[in-house]
Amino acid sequence: MLIIGELINTSRKVIREAVEAKDAAYIQQIAKAQEAAGANYLDVNCGNLVGQETEVMKWLVDTIQEVTDMPLCIDSPDEGALRVGLALLKPGYQPMINSISAEEKRFQAILPLIKEFKAKVVALCIEDSGMPKTAEDRLRIADHLVQALEAQGVVQDDIYLDPLIKPLSTNDKHGQEVLDAIRIIRQKYPAIHFTCGLSNISYGLPNRAVLNRLFVVQTMVMGMDGYILNPTDKAMMGMVHASQALLGHDKYCAKYLKAHRKGLYENS
Repeated sequence: MLIIGELINTSRKVIREAVEAKDAAYIQQIAKAQEAAGANYLDVNCGNLVGQETEVMKWLVDTIQEVTDMPLCIDSPDEGALRVGLALLKPGYQPMINSISAEEKRFQAILPLIKEFKAKVVALCIEDSGMPKTAEDRLRIADHLVQALEAQGVVQDDIYLDPLIKPLSTNDKHGQEVLDAIRIIRQKYPAIHFTCGLSNISYGLPNRAVLNRLFVVQTMVMGMDGYILNPTDKAMMGMVHASQALLGHDKYCAKYLKAHRKGLYENS
C-alpha cells in the first residue's frame, strides 16, 4: 500500500499563503506531520501558480528536504517545473512523477523525464478525446498506457494507474464505474499498481468524510493499492490499516496493531 501525502499543494489556501510569505517553518511542519502519520511519499504541487511555478517548486523541494529524507512525488502539469523538482531530489530513493496520460502531447513530454530520472509514474486514464465514461473506457486507455510505457522500458511495478474518480454528485454511477474499472484492470494486469485522488468521489455532497472512508474500503477490495490523501486524517488511515488487515495484506496484523497503539481507533 502506497500512501502519497496530498497536503503540500498550493491549491490549498493555507499552503499558498505559506508559500507567498516564504513561511518555511509551516511547510516543514506539514511535511513532518505527514511523515509521522505514515505517508510513503509527499506530493509537491504548485501547479496553480502560473508564471511562478518553477521558482516555487525549487523553494518547496529545498524547504522540505531540509527537514526530511522522505521520498517526494513531483506533481505538475508543466514539464519544466517537473524537471526542476526532480533534479533537486536527494539520492537514495526512486522519485515519483505525477503525472503522465494517454494524451499524445503529454505522453511525449513526460516520457523522457520518467526515463532520465528512473521514476515511478502516476498514469492518468485520460486521452485526447477526453475523460473516460465507463469501466471499459478506462481499461482501453490503461491498455494503451501500459503497453506504450513498457515499450519504452518502464516496468509495470513503476506504473500507478489513476482510473480518474469523478464526483458522485454529478452521476450516481461514477463510484461503480471506478470499482468495475479497478477490478477488470487488476485482472488483466496483476503486477500493475493504482493510485487516485480519492476525495473527488464526495465533491459537492455533505458528510464527505463518510463517503471517502467507505470508498477507500470498497476500492481496496477491488485491488486499489495506492492513494493520494491526507495521511493526518486518523480515521481515514485507520480504515486503510483495518482494510489491509482484513484483506490479508498485513502479516500478523502488525500495521493494524501499530495503528491501534498510535490511537487511530480511539473514537471508533
